[in-house]
Amino acid sequence: MTLDLHRAGKFFRRACLLKCPECGTKPLFLSVLRVRRLADYFAPLDGCPRCGYAYERETGYFLLAIWAINYGFGSLLGIGMYFYLEYNYRIPLEVLIPSVVLPVVFFNVFFARHSKAFFLALDHYFDPHQKEEPGNGGGGGNVRTPAGPVEPPAPTKAPEPAEPTLVS
Repeated sequence: MTLDLHRAGKFFRRACLLKCPECGTKPLFLSVLRVRRLADYFAPLDGCPRCGYAYERETGYFLLAIWAINYGFGSLLGIGMYFYLEYNYRIPLEVLIPSVVLPVVFFNVFFARHSKAFFLALDHYFDPHQKEEPGNGGGGGNVRTPAGPVEPPAPTKAPEPAEPTLVS
């Protein structure tokens, strides 16, 4: 598989703006002004109202985004801050630890939305949803289905043989 840098850049820009990776126009999350609960801040919308792209394919879909991307960048930030403060300012340990931990915690809270957007963009780049062709029983052309194997139809029961008849 060859990397299409233009397409990857397009998905990265859309993720930075927290927009739909497919069409790039509608938001992934509620606006910060409309958030009423903490769960509203972290949870993405169900899908794009314009193109129908489903943001969350299954339960637990964004776990890797939180564990790898969000905590990974937070750890790199914390390690970088620690070495910078330790070697340039020689801060005492009881001041150094809170000086590193508190910014990392705030960073992880505010970066959680972007980590999900980056994960969604990466996933869409490497495993895009495919449009269902019109006329294949889908009804419309904008229904999204994951690209992958299709389940075979359920086996049907073979008809029972008829009872033999006697011919005289």
